[in-house]
Amino acid sequence: MNTIKKISILVVPAILLLFAVLSNSSCNIYKFNEATIPDSIKTVKIVQLLNKARYVNPQISQRLSDKLRQKIVGQTKLSQTNSDNADWEISGYISEYNFSTSAISGQQVANNRLTVSVHIILNNRKGEKTTEYDVSRSFEFKGDQSFQQAENALSDEIVRTITDEIFNKLFSNW
Repeated sequence: MNTIKKISILVVPAILLLFAVLSNSSCNIYKFNEATIPDSIKTVKIVQLLNKARYVNPQISQRLSDKLRQKIVGQTKLSQTNSDNADWEISGYISEYNFSTSAISGQQVANNRLTVSVHIILNNRKGEKTTEYDVSRSFEFKGDQSFQQAENALSDEIVRTITDEIFNKLFSNW
């Protein structure tokens, strides 16, 4: 028997066995781009995030809500709805949006920090369970920048990073 036939006799059954194991491993949960969602959950309602922080950036609430909506609809099989009968309802609020000094050099501010925290509430109507998560992230910027300059420069990064953190909390069980 030639070598190719010997190898194919061993490899083909191993590949078939591996395929069978992998295809049977999903027990009522599907994963799509690392999002773990029970099969029974089909719809989601994403409520506009409120801004309850002491300092209010008037754009951040809308931008975070929109980006979260886009990410959930784009990276899961959930259908967005505005109905009160959604399987899941995701709501929450921005709880912190603060500036602080993070480094001083020669009696001068060298770096500042913007901290953004969001409290997320997941109401699972199918499981009759509510789960709450807190997500917080700090963003450093040079001490010679004004807060407005820093906000403008960091705006896209803040929205992207906080949205990713919320998504991971909701769907990756981190």
